Parts: sequence; structure tokens; C-alpha cells
Amino acid sequence: MNLCSLRSSSRGNSAVAFTDKTKILVDCGISGKTALCCLADINIAPEELDAIVVTHEHIDHIRGVGVLCRKFNIPVYASEGTWYAMESEIGVIPRECIRVFSDVYFNIGDIEVHPFDIPHDAAEPCGYAFFSSGGSAAVATDMGCIDDGVLDALHGCETVLLEANHDANMLAMGNYPQHLKNRIKSRRGHLANDDAGKAAAELVKRGTKHILLGHLSRENNYPPLAYNTVKNILESEDIHLGRDVILDVAKKDDVSYCRDCAVV
Repeated sequence: MNLCSLRSSSRGNSAVAFTDKTKILVDCGISGKTALCCLADINIAPEELDAIVVTHEHIDHIRGVGVLCRKFNIPVYASEGTWYAMESEIGVIPRECIRVFSDVYFNIGDIEVHPFDIPHDAAEPCGYAFFSSGGSAAVATDMGCIDDGVLDALHGCETVLLEANHDANMLAMGNYPQHLKNRIKSRRGHLANDDAGKAAAELVKRGTKHILLGHLSRENNYPPLAYNTVKNILESEDIHLGRDVILDVAKKDDVSYCRDCAVV
């Protein structure tokens, strides 16, 4: 199982979970053109994609979904609430490409997909855990908090793309209007670095071996700060980088993605 972050920031998010046989795009909050460039950089042709799974309807997660679906006839999976909320934004797509899931788990090729509820201010948002004979991985971003349901869903996932959206002090002192600050720091907003660190420590105790921090705010965070905050919290729990877990930060907007690939 492989998990590769293509883009990860408050302006656009997309990742790929893949095995030798199956390739799943998780969100496409970037333009179709950018997505094709990102995929080419990791040697995946768009025709190889078996599905696009959507976490929720916010534009930084669905911007290129309709374009890729129409151009390459890629099935799109989403919860019922997400479908209704994003339908007008992604445009008309072929009927045979619409996949509204209701089961707890479903299979795409040789990957078993486990959607799980996340606390975020969207219609029916979810994260995804992916399991195959070759390992497991998960995408867990856009969460105001980490509750027991999320931890249970991620239990044993070897690689997790985990949100570290903002530094609480930077957000408090920044130029955002107060209503936006309140939204971001709410329990249905976005995860702060400190909370990401606490979540990371718990995930390592539950079997996670590689954590990739993502969805960093351009205005209220920066990679070294997110990395060091989480690192310090892990070490305070006697969890050591290299020995117990690998910690990385997903690239935000540049074109070097290969180092973000986590092979498990």
C-alpha cells in the first residue's frame, strides 16, 4: 500500500492511495491540469485511476473532481450528504460514474475502503482508511478535534496523513476576522498543531508507523513549526522519531512530491 500527497494546504488538497493493481485519488481540490502534472510526477497516468473518493464538498477538496471524471470517465465516490452539497459545484458527470456509498466498507479493486465520520463543518464529511494485503493507510484531515470514533477508525493504520492546520498563537494574533478564527478553532473546524501532536502520539500507540502532517494553513502555520510541535509532543510521550515513527510534512504548493510518498 502506498499513500502519496499531491498537494496539501488550505488552498487545495489531493492524495493518492495505491497498490500495484488499484489507484484511488482522494479528493481533487486542485485544477485538473495541476492534478495531471502531479500524477505524472509520480508516474501515474490518469487513465490508471480506478476512482476518486471525496471527503467533503469544500472547494479546496473538489475543484478538479468534475473535470477529471468527465475527461477520463473516473467513478466518483462520496457520502449522500456530500453528493447533494457538491453536485452543483462539480458540474454534470456521467451517471455511471456516480457512486453514493451507504455501506460501512466497500471495495475498489484490491483495496478495502473504510469511510469514517469526521467533525467538520460540512454536509456529511468523512475521512478514509485503506486496507490491502500489502498494508494500510488513511487520510484524516479537516477535523476540529480528534474524537474516539476517529481514533478507532485509524487504529492500526500504518501510514496516516494527519491534519496540522494551524498554530493556535499565530491564529489568535493573525489578521483573520474573529468569526473566521472562531470557525477554525471550533470542534468542527481545523486541527491545531498541539492537537495534531496529541493525536499523533495516540496513533503511534495504536500501531501507526508513519505520520505525514498536512493541510497546513498558509497564513497561520509553517512546516518547521508544525513538525517541531508534533515532534516535541511525541518525544514527551517517550516516542522517538526513527525508532518508533517516521514524521514528515506534506509539501504544500511546490512540484516535488516524491518525498511525500509513504510506502508501507
